[in-house]
Amino acid sequence: MMTNKILPIFAILAVSMYSVKAQDAKPADTEVWSPIPAEITPGRANSDAPSDAIILFDGKNLDQWVSVKDTNSPAKWLVSNNVLTVNKSSGNIQTKRSFGSYQLHIEWKIPENIKEEGQSKGNSGIFLASTGPGDEGYELQVLDSYNNKTYVNGQAGSIYKQFPPLVNSSRKPGEWQSYDVVWTAPVFNSDGTLKTSAHVTVFHNGILIQNDAELQGPTKYIGKASYSKAHGKSPIKLQSHGDPSAPISFRNIWVRELN
Repeated sequence: MMTNKILPIFAILAVSMYSVKAQDAKPADTEVWSPIPAEITPGRANSDAPSDAIILFDGKNLDQWVSVKDTNSPAKWLVSNNVLTVNKSSGNIQTKRSFGSYQLHIEWKIPENIKEEGQSKGNSGIFLASTGPGDEGYELQVLDSYNNKTYVNGQAGSIYKQFPPLVNSSRKPGEWQSYDVVWTAPVFNSDGTLKTSAHVTVFHNGILIQNDAELQGPTKYIGKASYSKAHGKSPIKLQSHGDPSAPISFRNIWVRELN
């Protein structure tokens, strides 16, 4: 019976102590003053590179790129009028540098008056991490998806064969389009097993189309994606697709590395 009297007393004391602490709390208790974020200068427009970006294509040359067929050879796509255009005879190209997690901006254009349909209408891709021959990497699809029917996890803005875009925000062929990507690279344990999956967020023409999607592994054309082998930092690759349509163009490509 004595215990029943003691418990309410402790409860009253606890509430009283909590009230005192709440009264003593100050706004400054939850203010964080350090470390101070680094200052960078934003571009004048959202598409312009900020001051801490690595410029991958500035309209002048392909100094930041190499051929995938021979990574000791320069990329042989066409540069004219500040635009980079696919050279289908030379194959895919990739960045000289390798990246972990990053923010990427890239603009692309499908040529007008393409007669083909489906996957043959202006097909290309951005491999967000190119993991090597035979296992190309994680593909963000580039395609004419303006009034062009195809499987939804293969249309523009899809993580190819994994995730359709949340919406179709494609512009007409002949108009410039943009992707803004936040790529979180996968992490592997020391024994090569997966620790954390890759994640990606994508804005297509300023509209959210992939919202922190958790990838199932590198892209596979046939079969389900899986993390079959560990990898570290990887190049970004642009695809020269084998479809018969006119080649796609790119411009204004920059990346910000994320720690």
